Amino acid sequence: MRYWLWLASLENIGCITKKKLLEKFKNPEKIFFASKKDLLSIDGITNKIVDEIKNNKDELLLKKYEVYIKKNKIAVINIFDDEYPETLKNIYDPPITLFAKGNLDLLKKNSIAMVGCREPSEYGINVAKNMAKELSENGLVIVSGMARGIDTFSHIGAINGTGETISVLGSGIDIVYPKENINLYRKILEKGLILSEYIVGTKPYAFNFPQRNRIISGISKGVLVVEAQMQSGTMITTDFALSQGKELYVIPGNIYSKTSKGTNELIKQGAKVVTDVQDILEDLN
Repeated sequence: MRYWLWLASLENIGCITKKKLLEKFKNPEKIFFASKKDLLSIDGITNKIVDEIKNNKDELLLKKYEVYIKKNKIAVINIFDDEYPETLKNIYDPPITLFAKGNLDLLKKNSIAMVGCREPSEYGINVAKNMAKELSENGLVIVSGMARGIDTFSHIGAINGTGETISVLGSGIDIVYPKENINLYRKILEKGLILSEYIVGTKPYAFNFPQRNRIISGISKGVLVVEAQMQSGTMITTDFALSQGKELYVIPGNIYSKTSKGTNELIKQGAKVVTDVQDILEDLN
């Protein structure tokens, strides 16, 4: 596990490059001990990348990661493991390592992502909670990001249903963000799953969230957008969903509401309108 943790800790090397390294060396231990010459022989590997590999080998820190992960019963799932979601493996830039805590069986079940704005209307809140509850009761795992707003209410709706929900974090799995969702985090762990590609201790940096959105859509059969403004993280998720070939569902909204501008635009572009859970269930068969 140590060398998978090491590979995950290399923040300045992207997933595509890590995947390229694994294709050549087969496992992270061989990358760890590879010579500069062997590393540079790979197309696209620069001196800057080699320096990142060579200068980040803190064995003491890796040991601390190992101890913390074992003590807190965090699963470390690499891209070659059976537990790794097949749908996620097939996206353009799949995370090489996933950190998971909770019910790992949910990664093998059919799931749908629910996303939306951070300042929803009362209408959006009710739709998120009710849709999530009904979809979970009809066998779908609800996937979201535990952010303020629609994400939070989607998780709450799923908890009110079967409790089967997955939260994908934009931080280390040990860091709750936003902090006021600590009780929600604990509730999710009762029957659901917390998931992150970031090494423990990683803070919720703003640039992490667009990246984590590809995982939210990547592990799901489709994405349901409840409310969204035109320029938002939600719209980034829909872009990922479309590029990944996922089904895109949208709740229609008030044409005068800024939180419906994005959703109504998606409808114009051909996303499927949803007014009842059956619209999704029938579509996904």
